[in-house]
Amino acid sequence: MAEDVKLFGMKAESGRWVFVILGLIINLCLGSIYAWSVFRKPLENLFSVGATESLLPFIIFLAFFAVLMPITGPFLDKYGPRLFTIIGGIIVGVGWILGGKATSMTQLAIYYGVIGGIGVGIVYNCPIGVAGRWFPDRRGLAVGLTVLGFGISALITAPLARSLIETNGPLATLLYFGIAFLIIIVILGIPLKFPPAGWKPAGWTPPPAAVATKDLKAGEMLSTGSFYGLWLCYIIGTLAGLMAIGVSSSVGQEIFKLSAATAAVYVSIFAVFNGVGRPIFGYLVDKINARNTALISFVIIFIVAILLGKFSGTASSTLYLVCFCGLWLCLGGWLAIAPAATGAYFGTKFYGPNYGLVFTAYGIGAIIGNLLAGRLRDLTGSYVSVFFPWVTILAVVGFIIALILMRPPKKA
Repeated sequence: MAEDVKLFGMKAESGRWVFVILGLIINLCLGSIYAWSVFRKPLENLFSVGATESLLPFIIFLAFFAVLMPITGPFLDKYGPRLFTIIGGIIVGVGWILGGKATSMTQLAIYYGVIGGIGVGIVYNCPIGVAGRWFPDRRGLAVGLTVLGFGISALITAPLARSLIETNGPLATLLYFGIAFLIIIVILGIPLKFPPAGWKPAGWTPPPAAVATKDLKAGEMLSTGSFYGLWLCYIIGTLAGLMAIGVSSSVGQEIFKLSAATAAVYVSIFAVFNGVGRPIFGYLVDKINARNTALISFVIIFIVAILLGKFSGTASSTLYLVCFCGLWLCLGGWLAIAPAATGAYFGTKFYGPNYGLVFTAYGIGAIIGNLLAGRLRDLTGSYVSVFFPWVTILAVVGFIIALILMRPPKKA
C-alpha cells in the first residue's frame, strides 16, 4: 500500500521530494554544457579556429547525449537508475578531465564531445524517470523541477568558468569541472530508485484519461502520428534554444558590443529563464495539456526571432536580454513539455525507451541549429540572419504541426 512505503525515514508522499532535489543537483552538473559559449572565444584564440570549429565540441556533445538516450532507455528499466547514474557520472567526469588535456579542437571534440556526451546520455534519463514514476499525480511539475538544474546550471557554471578561465585558462577549467562532476554525480546517484510496482500516492485516484492511457511499447509508439508530431515539434522547439545557447556570449560581444565578462553575466541571467522554463511549462502541461503549451512556446519563439532579425542593428542590450531570455525560456520549456507529453501520450510502463526515442529530436535540433548558426556567421559575418528568416519560419511550421498532430493517439 502507498502508506507503507518509506523513503529517507519519511512517508513516501513526503520523502519522494528528496529525489527531486537529488535530480536537480545532478542536472546542475550535467547542464554545464549550457555554459559552452563562455569557453568558445578563449578556445578559438588558443587553437586558432573559427566559429564553426569552436561549436563542434558543443554540437558533438549534444548529439551523443541524444543518441545514447534511446540506447540506454531499455536497460535503465532493467537495471535501475542507481547503476546507470554511477556509471554515467564516471564517464561524464572522465570526458571533462580528458578534455582538459586536449591539444587541438579535434581532440577536445572527441574527449569532451563524444565521451562527455555519452556520459550525460546515460545519466540524464535516470533522475527524470525516478521523478516521473514517484509523481504520477504531479508529473509535469516534478519532472520540470528535476530538470530545472540542467537549465539553471549556467547561472553557476558560466561565471565560475569565466573566473577560472581568466586565471587558469580554458583547458584547466575543463579539468577542474570534470573532477567535481565525477564526485558529485556518483555520490548523489546512490539513493536513486524506482517505486514498487503498482505504487501510487495515498489518497490519489488517477483521472479517467490517465486510466484509459495505454502503455505503448516503442514499436507501437512509432506507428502513431502523435509520436511524429511531438518529435518534430521537439526538434523545432529545441533548435532555436540550443542555437541561442551556443552563440549567446558571442552574440552579446559581437552584435551588442558587450565585454566578455558582461556577456558571461548575461548568460547567467539567461540560465535562470532556461531553468524556470521547466517548472513553468511543466505546470502548464498539467493545466492546459502539452499541445496548448507547445503552441505558446512557438508564439514566443516567433516574436523573439522577429525582434532579433529586425532590431539587432540598434545594439540595445535590453533587446539582447529580453530576446535571449525568451529563447532560453522556451528551450527549458520543451525539456518539460516533451517528457511529460511522452508519459501522457504513451504511458509510463515503457517510459525509458520511449522518451529515449523522443529525445533524439534534441540531438537533431542541436546539430541543425548550431551548424546553421556557425556557418551563417562565417559566411555573412553576423548571427542576425539566423533568426530572421530561418527561426521565424520554423516557429510557424512548429505551430502548425503542434496544432494538427500533438495529441494522444487514438484508442484502438
